[in-house]
Amino acid sequence: MRTYTVERIRNVGLFSHGGAGKTSLTEAMAFLTHATTRLGRVEDGNTVSDWDPDEIKRQISITTSLVPVEWRDHKLNLLDAPGYADFVGEIRGAMRVCDVALILLDASAGVEVGTEQIWEAATAVDRPRVLFINKMDRENANFESSLSAAQQAFGPAVVPVQLPIGAEKQFTGVIDLLSRQAYQFGDGKDGTLTPIDIPAALADAVEAQRTALVEKICESDEELTLRYLEDDEITVDELRQGLKAGIAAGTLVPVFVGAATACKAVTLLLDAIVDYFPSPAGTTARDAAGNEVALTPDPAGPLAAVVFKTVADPFVGKLSYFRVYSGTIRSDSHAFNTTRGHDERLGQLYVMRGKEQLNVAEAGPGDIAAVAKLQVTATGDTLSDAQHRLTLPGIEFPHPSFAAAVTPKTKSDLDKMGTAIQRLLEEDPTLQVSRDSRTGETILAGLGESHVQIALDRMARKFGVHVELGLPQVAYRETISVPVRGVEYKHKKQTGGHGQYGHVFLDVEPLPDADFQFEERIVGGVVPKQFIPAVEKGVREAMEEGPLAGYPMVNVKVTLTDGSYHSVDSSEMAFKIAAAQAFKKAALQAKPILLEPIMHLRVTVPENHMGDVMSDLNSKRAQVQGMDPGSNGLTTIVALVPAAEVQRYATDLRSITQGRGTFTVEFSHYQPVPPHLTEQIIAAAKSRETAHA
Repeated sequence: MRTYTVERIRNVGLFSHGGAGKTSLTEAMAFLTHATTRLGRVEDGNTVSDWDPDEIKRQISITTSLVPVEWRDHKLNLLDAPGYADFVGEIRGAMRVCDVALILLDASAGVEVGTEQIWEAATAVDRPRVLFINKMDRENANFESSLSAAQQAFGPAVVPVQLPIGAEKQFTGVIDLLSRQAYQFGDGKDGTLTPIDIPAALADAVEAQRTALVEKICESDEELTLRYLEDDEITVDELRQGLKAGIAAGTLVPVFVGAATACKAVTLLLDAIVDYFPSPAGTTARDAAGNEVALTPDPAGPLAAVVFKTVADPFVGKLSYFRVYSGTIRSDSHAFNTTRGHDERLGQLYVMRGKEQLNVAEAGPGDIAAVAKLQVTATGDTLSDAQHRLTLPGIEFPHPSFAAAVTPKTKSDLDKMGTAIQRLLEEDPTLQVSRDSRTGETILAGLGESHVQIALDRMARKFGVHVELGLPQVAYRETISVPVRGVEYKHKKQTGGHGQYGHVFLDVEPLPDADFQFEERIVGGVVPKQFIPAVEKGVREAMEEGPLAGYPMVNVKVTLTDGSYHSVDSSEMAFKIAAAQAFKKAALQAKPILLEPIMHLRVTVPENHMGDVMSDLNSKRAQVQGMDPGSNGLTTIVALVPAAEVQRYATDLRSITQGRGTFTVEFSHYQPVPPHLTEQIIAAAKSRETAHA
């Protein structure tokens, strides 16, 4: 593929609610621009952008695919992003490097949950937005309803630049409002368009919508506004320039229409991308001193590129996708990773088209390319010149909301699991791995149950590591509820030679404000000072397994009050054993209780889902602390809820709110488990102990 100047590059992110047709539109564009020789279908698993086996199996996009196409002597870098919330990390990466967000709506569904979330994500990073109402040839397709929903949800900036002729099976053409030109589709899928007269039945609608479009374009330009008010004629070319300026400024959101799988009106959309969508612009970076620097898309300028996606391949190695903002990056050269302070040797550069690698000699400003086998570079890092070190803003990824325990199926899987999981984390920064030191469980956290499951399926397929998935064990604790005094234990053992002798008296009492405190009140040296640390160590070790279910003990104060020793047989080990046994004895007498972790939960939901969410929280033993009304009809509920009740809350909340709810959760404190649940928890712990025995 040839190299294009920045003015002839368009970086277009395709976003939508799942199932609105992003991949089909990408496929149609690739076919009609002759980037591919056949038109693939999602259902057949042969599209250029959904090439991953997991995507083919599930018929959904899981990762962002890059599909560059050439149209009218321009290069269009199409970024086909996933549509499901579990893969928002991929969406954030694509949103970071695109210059315009092309948001698809299903003509039969209009604005959906994912549409709203994509709009908010584009707003957060100040991306121009364009709407494409897709699937106009499907049953129940309704352009007017979809347009009205978009205008209601996103405001008066939303304005159509095309109108459909017919709908469903009668979707036969499109009218361009600026030129007042109607086009009729051909019978095949070659994108053929025949100019026709505007149908008489649509003449009034065309004039009304064109007037609204012209007014919106003129609003964005003071000179055009004056001319419009003075009834001065504004040419179509001037209106087109005004439309392009309005899109770039974000003051105008044009609406296009078509049917991707039938290749209807797709060539008109390709023309619009070339004519109206912004080319890559300048940006800002930080220099080595932390000062803000303005960058222009100059091929001779200082190098600044951001890595927005990483693919871990067991054969090729790590593949890093990057976008260049300034300067030129070349094959077989060096770049400096300013994020990590490390020089990287660059091999052959590629332009990726789905999974196909097209060799290129260089990538200039505004372009997107990939390189394999970088040593330390990760998603979000900046590549720059060692002599002119610049750092671009990274990518802000959401925090995980669902955690699962992963257990290797075989010894071979155990040996390879750690490395394989690290490769997964390189690919997907929204995954996090940790290890529970008490249970020994490996915990993998992600954005949802399906997110984690698909990641583990990929690990099995790519790296041959098979694991079982389960909910993590809840980190219960045990404590005591009443003080006990003078609990005695004498460890006395006589073997050949030196024996063992340790004798202690302990006071044990609840300690609400700290995990553990040890004191000694020894008088007259009945326990020599050199053995007192051994007494504390014995108590600490005994606290690691409580008397009820073997959970660690907390909130305990222990005081060594008395004891005795033997001048020959006493030792640190003997006193450690005596202290441990005395503590275990005391803990049983001190009415032990179970404690459960309580989480601080903040749930943000639309007001119409408040009742259902509150009802669900009540069923989860939550203590609602308050409500905080916010913007856009959202309310945040603040609650304290047991950790055991919210292990699947990401799935539960998504179901209750149709995906519109969000939440954050963090540890707050421990509190006693209700008596009716204590027996169940103890029984489950003993069952696990028996199974592992």
